[in-house]
Amino acid sequence: MRITVSTSFLAVAAMLANPAQAEVSQDSSGAVATTAAAAAAATTAADADPSSIQSILVIGNRFDPFAVPGSVTVLDQDALASFRYGDANRILRQVPGVNLQEEDGAGLFPNIGLRGSSVERSSNITLMEDGVLIAPAPYAAPAAYYFPQIGRMQSIEVVKGAQAVRYGPRTISGAINLRSTQIPDAPYAGYLSGQIGEDGNYVVHGWAGGTAGQFSALVETYQSGSDGFKELDGGGDTGFEVEDYLARLRWQTPAGAATPMSLEFKFGHTNREASETYLGLSDADFATDPFRRYAASAADNFASDHYQYQLTHTIEAGRAQFETVAYYNEFSRNWFKLENLDIGDGNGFVSPNSFFSNPGTASSNLGLAVLRGEVDTAPDALRLRNNSREYYSFGLQTAMTLPWEIGSVENVLTVSARYHEDEEDRLQNYERFQMLNGQLVRTSVDPLGSNANRQAQANAFAFYIQNVIQAGPLTVTPGLRYEGVQLTRIDYSTADPSRSAGPTRVRRNFVEAVLPALGATYELDEGLLLLASFSRGFSPPGPGSAADPEKSWNYEAGIRFARGNWEASAIGFFNDYSNLLGDCTNATGCTAGDIGDQFNGGEVDVLGLEAVVGGAFPINATFSIPVRAVYTYTEAEFQQTFDSNFFGNVVAGDALPYIPEHQLYLSAGIESDRMALTFGGNYVSSVRTEAGQGTIPTLERVPSRWVFDLAARFAVNDQIGLFARIDNLFDEEYAVARRPAGLRPGKPQTILGGVELRF
Repeated sequence: MRITVSTSFLAVAAMLANPAQAEVSQDSSGAVATTAAAAAAATTAADADPSSIQSILVIGNRFDPFAVPGSVTVLDQDALASFRYGDANRILRQVPGVNLQEEDGAGLFPNIGLRGSSVERSSNITLMEDGVLIAPAPYAAPAAYYFPQIGRMQSIEVVKGAQAVRYGPRTISGAINLRSTQIPDAPYAGYLSGQIGEDGNYVVHGWAGGTAGQFSALVETYQSGSDGFKELDGGGDTGFEVEDYLARLRWQTPAGAATPMSLEFKFGHTNREASETYLGLSDADFATDPFRRYAASAADNFASDHYQYQLTHTIEAGRAQFETVAYYNEFSRNWFKLENLDIGDGNGFVSPNSFFSNPGTASSNLGLAVLRGEVDTAPDALRLRNNSREYYSFGLQTAMTLPWEIGSVENVLTVSARYHEDEEDRLQNYERFQMLNGQLVRTSVDPLGSNANRQAQANAFAFYIQNVIQAGPLTVTPGLRYEGVQLTRIDYSTADPSRSAGPTRVRRNFVEAVLPALGATYELDEGLLLLASFSRGFSPPGPGSAADPEKSWNYEAGIRFARGNWEASAIGFFNDYSNLLGDCTNATGCTAGDIGDQFNGGEVDVLGLEAVVGGAFPINATFSIPVRAVYTYTEAEFQQTFDSNFFGNVVAGDALPYIPEHQLYLSAGIESDRMALTFGGNYVSSVRTEAGQGTIPTLERVPSRWVFDLAARFAVNDQIGLFARIDNLFDEEYAVARRPAGLRPGKPQTILGGVELRF
């Protein structure tokens, strides 16, 4: 068996389309465990082929996570099929070291952090689809208001620690790669599923494709929607609709060609519309009805379009393997929502958050009454903002992998490079409303660009080199990455929407970093491995920012076990930040004048533990009981005392906001070849919404909660299957967020069911 290995400097690269694969078993609990047979096969392959010494993220190529010198989790197709979630939050709860701030209950806008990194719009992780950076503008504006439709993914790969240095540009916390549906090798194959549920929930997912000679193709669609689970004061829509399409076309040389080669084109389009809002509820209103929505949010709406294009070329030349990917992404979005309002108390326009953070005052009581639609206002008193933005990203990345030897010491050399450019363009304005008889009435519209008129641009070059060295049971992996980024912010007059007068100000900043990494593993016994790594972490600042880059030294060490049907690991980590960056966004509750700015947070220490155990107890020849437990402990504290517009008044020892100390995921079930019943639950401890220490004040706390789900599936035959799921089995009422403006609820109990066809 031959296991090909590749990496593509800032992006995970797909090296070959003909991989023999290291098999990874997956039970229905979602555990990723290297079986003894797979471990033996991987060992045999390593003996025969040094290119399998270290497995890494490879699109089109599965890898053995057991051998990686760091924290790696793979959720494969079987794991994703256990619950058939379309919500990234529910899926990623199964992964250790992941921090999440839920928002809408459907996973439309995931906020993901890794190992204590801030969660705002997933802007502090490296997010990829099929090895290509997929955030709208990964350098200039990484806030991921676009997140790939996770329900159509074939597998999910999460890498943390020193392994993240390969993928950049944000190497401190880690990388998430979403692997989309691959073209089947069969002449023809297809899949179709339909799902319906309470609150008008529906999902339709289907694909068809195949291989004929040297040509292969695939088409796919994933469509979902809901009427929403919140009730708007005065009535109205609180749901969403998503349409997602993907197509692939591939040519490859005939089998046995002297120089194997392939060329693949990928196209994707996603349209999303959601009647979603940032506006939450007061504590008193949340306690009465957590699924209420205030009348002032009736017009709030998010609409977006995303297009992706990729052209991938792979070639083998002797023992060397090369892959080159050209990619282009476009994304446009407008989140039209309440920004601020003037309630006539003499304070002018203020953020709705001021009414929630200062309850009981005359102004807060009046403001909440306006939000509920109980008190009329003057015309133009409520300003709703067209937060419209357009993005593009373009890049060319290439990678070479070459196995080589020095005596009995086997090596794999990887060299990769990428050029990337991206841009965010803002042209925004207010529309003004009056609250009248419990309804929003539009009274005027400000000129286009009068609220924001600017561009943010980035041009980046990165280079990465790594050599995997294996000598008996010891494997050492040194690596080095270079990042050079030219960032530009161009401001235009808010009275010049056509930009005919040229910019009013141009700010440029150049940052570069050299980022070493070193990982090592030592195999104590078959299926028992020690691991350790350290690396330099880096995240660039924003265009025109006066803030320093985010930098850290990252350390991890642990032990990993995989034997038979069981796997276990325990990895401790420590991230020593010399400077933490804070990104000011609407989602964090920043005032309009600060949005887009960055702030230095100084020295921060993040330490923690990731522990996983999973396997299956056999009952008889037909049935088994799969179990899995995932625990994460995180302690994240500021090491300096300072004051800033973003972090507030910080005292050394204050805990970072929105980082839970304890997280636990548990699952158990019963399964056979034809059926499975899986019970899963996750616990998240209380989090604070402001930096602080000691007891968390009520108005700064999102309380802890347990949430349980139940899923069942039954195979009628090889072609037809039935499935059902209950989200929030015990109908727990809980809050998921308090910022930027009031408490927002998690998803209530929801029953769903469907059928799938394979052909």
